[in-house]
Amino acid sequence: MNTGQVINLEYELTALNFDVAGEASSKTKRVLQQIGVRTDVIRCIAISAYEAEMNVIIHSLGGIMRVVVFPDRTEITFEDRGPGIADINLAMQEGYSTAPDYVREMGFGAGMGLPNMARCADQFDIQSEVGVGTKVMMMIRH
Repeated sequence: MNTGQVINLEYELTALNFDVAGEASSKTKRVLQQIGVRTDVIRCIAISAYEAEMNVIIHSLGGIMRVVVFPDRTEITFEDRGPGIADINLAMQEGYSTAPDYVREMGFGAGMGLPNMARCADQFDIQSEVGVGTKVMMMIRH
């Protein structure tokens, strides 16, 4: 990476707005490419960010994506508003999904989002409260 500076990015995510779904992740990917982060690292960050972004758009009432790029790592945090996850262990199982049929018909909601995020991140944490919302924190080393 060719910079010693810390870069902060923040994106508002709107529930069910599929017209712009994936834009925050794509913008983050472009920033990482511009500053020279390795392509294999960018791939992990892009997958993690996209999966989380789609979860916020599909399952929540909206939220925010924050990205902090350090010289040695990228930290990504997603915070959404409701409905929360009742059983995080169940939600972490590959193939488990609560996505409605119309979302599945668009090609989303296969139940791989959380497992893919955890697999791509060097550190992964999820906290959720039913009726309040969910916070996902990921860190990927460069």
